[in-house]
Amino acid sequence: MSTAASGRILIDLFMTLDGVAQGPGGTDEDTSGGFRFSGWQAGHPSSGVGPEVEKGMRQLDALLLGRRTYDIFASYWPHHTEGESGEIGTLFNRVPKYVATRDADFALDWEGSTRVGDDLSAEIAAMRENHREVHVIGSVDFVHTLLAEGLFDELNLWVYPILLGAGKKVFDDGALPSVLTLLEPAKTDDGGVTLLRYGRTEKVPEVGTFD
Repeated sequence: MSTAASGRILIDLFMTLDGVAQGPGGTDEDTSGGFRFSGWQAGHPSSGVGPEVEKGMRQLDALLLGRRTYDIFASYWPHHTEGESGEIGTLFNRVPKYVATRDADFALDWEGSTRVGDDLSAEIAAMRENHREVHVIGSVDFVHTLLAEGLFDELNLWVYPILLGAGKKVFDDGALPSVLTLLEPAKTDDGGVTLLRYGRTEKVPEVGTFD
């Protein structure tokens, strides 16, 4: 782990073209609010997502998750450390896991898990001191908090050419007005899935009028 205060917070999300990030991976992942399309990502195979996800995990040395995503990961990854997904499973089991919840009694049965949320700004500052890359995966409700408070460094979006209409969206009305910078050219695979990597800046949107 790095001892310099240079660690970064990266948000990794799968989302539809209309911004829905709810329940991408399985039919029973998140059906809250009557959501009918849980599992939409699994229903649209992509040749490019897997290699890019693995590439993005190479520097990961901590996870920061919302409660629902933590429960899903904790029930799955400890049992998947071999085979095709074994490398990621081994990594997730090894690194520290920070779980955002104000419930002091929330069960943290996955080894290496710690609760955060009492003072998120200070806790994330501590993560930057102790880790090189902290990845927030899924956790769309928690992501709203990070976007509202500007507590992230990089936003990685895998955008699928799907329209769902209803569902939890990445950006709500609480997002902090800000200007992001594209870190690399967009990458699109043969299924039409596009990877967009944005970095946070301290710039705010300016307004004007076209003559």
